[in-house]
Amino acid sequence: MGTAMQNRVIHTRKMLRQHMIETILNEFDEQCMGLTREQRKEKYKKMLESPFRFFRGSAYLFYYDMSNIPFSFHTPKDKSAWIQGDLHMENFGVFQNEQGEIVYDVNDFDEGYIGSYLYDVLRMATSIALFCDAQSLNEEEQKERIVHYLEAYYKQLKRFKKKKDDPHTLTFTKENTTGPVNKVLKKLVKRQTNHLLRDITYINEENRRVFAWSNEIQSVTEEERQTLMGLWDTYIHSIDPEDKRERSHYSIKDMARKHGSGTASIGLERYYILVEGGKEALGQDDLVLEVKEVRTPVPAYFLPYRELFWQKYQHQGHRVITTQKAMHHLEDPYLGYLTIDDRHFFVRERSPYKKKVKAKWMQTTADIDSTLNIMGRVTAKIHARADVDVHDELFSHHSEEEILSAIGEQFESFCSQIVFSSITYKEQVKRDYELFCEWVQKEFLETEEPIVQS
Repeated sequence: MGTAMQNRVIHTRKMLRQHMIETILNEFDEQCMGLTREQRKEKYKKMLESPFRFFRGSAYLFYYDMSNIPFSFHTPKDKSAWIQGDLHMENFGVFQNEQGEIVYDVNDFDEGYIGSYLYDVLRMATSIALFCDAQSLNEEEQKERIVHYLEAYYKQLKRFKKKKDDPHTLTFTKENTTGPVNKVLKKLVKRQTNHLLRDITYINEENRRVFAWSNEIQSVTEEERQTLMGLWDTYIHSIDPEDKRERSHYSIKDMARKHGSGTASIGLERYYILVEGGKEALGQDDLVLEVKEVRTPVPAYFLPYRELFWQKYQHQGHRVITTQKAMHHLEDPYLGYLTIDDRHFFVRERSPYKKKVKAKWMQTTADIDSTLNIMGRVTAKIHARADVDVHDELFSHHSEEEILSAIGEQFESFCSQIVFSSITYKEQVKRDYELFCEWVQKEFLETEEPIVQS
């Protein structure tokens, strides 16, 4: 092939992929999400930080690609799992459950939906490859880490099927974890319950606790204040009856608008509400509740439509909190939802113990493997727990049994396919990231300093 012809082929392939990326981002961020140009610029600046950050902020691109690729190990369409929907290494973390126990688990449920378990596994495996790539691990080392995660996932599913563990009560604490996860759990057990309050609130001249204003914590308008006050009883009514306290427990003391959201959440409204709390709140007098806007989950645009699911969860806040309840043992007792101007919100406690295992704490492959082992077991737990045992209206099967049946006696082939697909897609993400950087620089940042890619 001559040089001119070869260059034309390369150029055309690049332009076609770049056009597809632009089309998908314009459709989802502008049309579906309704982000303004400034909000898109804010989101894209975060996504420019690294291929991993780009991957985190473009779940719709992942589903567009992956839902068009045939895989050998899907469960039957009528035997799907309740999936987390945006599973990657940054969506695991430490928090406090309703009995005051410090646990490690999945901590984001905005994209929860019904679909093949493989999409959670594939997205997580790709994130492992991107994470390890950023840690300068070679491709063989990346593959080994993915296999380690898959083995932990598979073994835990088998333990559930054999009744050696119960997905409805299994939790991950300082007593049954190792490595970096265990270190974070032990450290947070010593943290005082008022840690968050010390960071974002103070006692004013009138001896009242109020929010401390900052770049992230900002004042609300009087209209926002009155709207939230007027809807607060609606939220309280949505709390599970067994979790409800007396009305005074939820008395609003102050409220704020929360800025600095995660990559995929930019453009969604988020508020912090300071409430009275009480002795029931583990000795803590005041609590911070988060009111977060949520929209249609990304997987819903690409995976099979489920009429019963949409009939039951027309309110997207209801869908999100039900996903969390289905996947967690002893979930947040403040989970609820409300509607503001036809926009759907869910409410949860902003845990003073919220923390992730950072990359700097995983310096060796042993550290990474220890963390991935727990992540694999957690993934198995959320898939096995959220099935017929907790929602017999949506499911008539046990997910662990159907997943193991789909894998059968071909675990090595299953691993090979997931590893090949995730490593291949990792390289696609890196190429897409370069195209994305060029497009954002041209379309959104043309008057600013050039972006230096990491």
